[in-house]
Amino acid sequence: MEESNNSSEKGFLLLGFADEPQLERILFVIILLFYILNIMGNTAIIFVSCLATKLHTPMYFFLSNLSCVDICFTTSVAPQLLVTMSKKEKNMSYGGCVAQLYVAMGLGSSECILLAVMAYDRYAAVCRPLQYTTIMHPQLCASLASVAWFSGLITSLIQCSLTVQLPLCGHRKLDHIFCEVPVLIKLACVDTTFNEVELFVASVIFLIVPVSLILVSYGFITKAVLRIKSAVGRQKAFGTCSSHLIVVIIFYGTIIFMYLQPPKSGSKKQGKFVSLFYTIVTPVLNPIIYTLRNKDVKGALRTLVMRNVLVSENK
Repeated sequence: MEESNNSSEKGFLLLGFADEPQLERILFVIILLFYILNIMGNTAIIFVSCLATKLHTPMYFFLSNLSCVDICFTTSVAPQLLVTMSKKEKNMSYGGCVAQLYVAMGLGSSECILLAVMAYDRYAAVCRPLQYTTIMHPQLCASLASVAWFSGLITSLIQCSLTVQLPLCGHRKLDHIFCEVPVLIKLACVDTTFNEVELFVASVIFLIVPVSLILVSYGFITKAVLRIKSAVGRQKAFGTCSSHLIVVIIFYGTIIFMYLQPPKSGSKKQGKFVSLFYTIVTPVLNPIIYTLRNKDVKGALRTLVMRNVLVSENK
């Protein structure tokens, strides 16, 4: 019993990249830069989507939700990781680890559903343009966003509650960049078959099903784009779709690698870099790919900046 309680009393050692100090210093700067860009880019999208009346559309409503998820998701991982990387002692409290486990799992799951919802919105806009406003009415948009948020909350409560009940028998070393369900399952000193099966089922629901829906949506979108007679129009549409698909492939591909690989396979170092992609890199790509390349957003940003400048000068 004393050994089993050791982890909860003393917390964990979050090793990260401690075995390679030079790499750790380089990654510290990169992660800090990406985190700042994430906060700035996603905050800008939220403000512009709220303040610019011409962006009060379903697409930007979902993008605002995605930006909010991305800010919170990365914030649940990056600050703690940066603090740990800057210290010689890699301690993390048990309570801090459990809190990070619940929050990161919930937000990551919400993003998986939200990206699928956004793909459906794009399908409705491109393939059903005349019925778009009827299909994507405000009540449906609010309901879909709520489903994304609450589904993340529910899966987090179920998976994380099952994970924290596993006895660790005094094991304190987490050879990873943050507290994550697959890592803690591997750390357990009892049979974890039930937890692995439950995690697999949840991963299929939150990863495989949304990816399948996204690919089907973009299949219909591609079919509709090919009917466009203008070569410039087709090129522009394909450019947008390919950019969106790159984000989807990076985000879902890295998480699928982490959550659906056999428990004993894959190197720990490889898992750390994979986790960096879906917690740090992808949330920065989302504002760049989805909106900052968009003329409407850039125009709205320019208008808001000019308005603020004029107000300042009048004062």
